[in-house]
Amino acid sequence: MTLEEVLTLAATAEDRYEGRSPDDGWKRIFGGLVVAQALMAAYGTVEGRNCHSLHSYFLRAGDTAEPIVYEVERTRDGGAFCVRRVTATQQGRPIFVMMASFQKLEVGLEHQDPMPEDAAPEDLVDEMQRWLALGEALPDFARVMSDRTQRIELRRAGPPGFVPAPGNPPHKTVWMRAKRPAGLEVARQQATLAYASDMTFLSTALGAHGLGVWSAGLQTASLDHAIWFHRPIDFNQWHLFVQKSPSTSGARGLVTGRMFSRDGVLVASMAQEGLIRQRA
Repeated sequence: MTLEEVLTLAATAEDRYEGRSPDDGWKRIFGGLVVAQALMAAYGTVEGRNCHSLHSYFLRAGDTAEPIVYEVERTRDGGAFCVRRVTATQQGRPIFVMMASFQKLEVGLEHQDPMPEDAAPEDLVDEMQRWLALGEALPDFARVMSDRTQRIELRRAGPPGFVPAPGNPPHKTVWMRAKRPAGLEVARQQATLAYASDMTFLSTALGAHGLGVWSAGLQTASLDHAIWFHRPIDFNQWHLFVQKSPSTSGARGLVTGRMFSRDGVLVASMAQEGLIRQRA
């Protein structure tokens, strides 16, 4: 499935939508997919307003073999803002819940953090190409992942994302863009960013401990995910995802992120807490 197909939902009833997940080799549905589809479902009930923030919780692991049903509650419709609650279910059980707020376009005060300096994406190699370049040294699970459809193109410095590196600082930068052109509508651009924002995120906290998402004896899962949309997005172009983990504790890791367009505009900020459980 292409990203365009992933983000296209079927309306099955009023304020009710159905989405599908491709089988990309994961044991569960990718969290960024559920966030993106839930946002598209919410947009199906909104006119004349753009999402400025969303806050969500992952309740259960999703099954890639089952359709995902999104039910939208029209929590509030005001003069400038409206709020939607989206619940995603499979076989009648909730797997995800999200609150999203939408605002009419307004003009106001402006400031932003500067984009940090980083190598240009043209000077870096596609992440999947780096994986495949390892040849026989590439682990089987990574080989399966690299053979699947790539919806987001990633380029970053440092070792490949699945390789644990002892002594890593708890921050990293990754260039990202849609692998194939995404629609220019605000909803699809925001949903594309939402999909991408769950990639490489929790590994920022793991890297501080010399671990990777596939390290032996490690259980990881996204617990929640929040995004604040600041400015217009064109994810057909390169964006720099700047990530930092301020804390790991209580078998959880917190990661914050900022997404900058190629010309240095801060388009979105995000935060996620994930489960990091070491088993004996």
